[in-house]
Amino acid sequence: MIRQMQLEDYEAVYNLWTNTKGMGMRSLDDSKEGISKFLARNPETNFVAIKDDSIVGVILSGHDGRRGYIYHMAVKEDVRGQGYGKILLDKAIEALKNEGIHKAALVVFETNNLGNHFWEKHGFTSRTDLIYRNKSLNESNL
Repeated sequence: MIRQMQLEDYEAVYNLWTNTKGMGMRSLDDSKEGISKFLARNPETNFVAIKDDSIVGVILSGHDGRRGYIYHMAVKEDVRGQGYGKILLDKAIEALKNEGIHKAALVVFETNNLGNHFWEKHGFTSRTDLIYRNKSLNESNL
């Protein structure tokens, strides 16, 4: 079963993220408070996959009114290959389209071979003409 993510899912989702190889976590952005803000801003575009009353997958997605962004997709290792990732991705893309978004982007660590393979398989191309830059606006936000 796939349903919208609720803040009450945070502990199970955070546990999944921190136990998924290749995930990058930030102390403030990925805290319960940070995720609460994200869910409030993007209430229709975040989903969890449930199997046997347990969260086995998650995808965060949102937008700025112009571009959609996908963050922190993870599927428990013991249920990978059963279609949860594709279903979660399809739900997030459908939700973004319903909000008038026409293009989505994401960031994957270069060393995350499994993640990169998944995204490429589902039509996300790699851009070699861009340089990704960021700046922490809060020095304690690691």
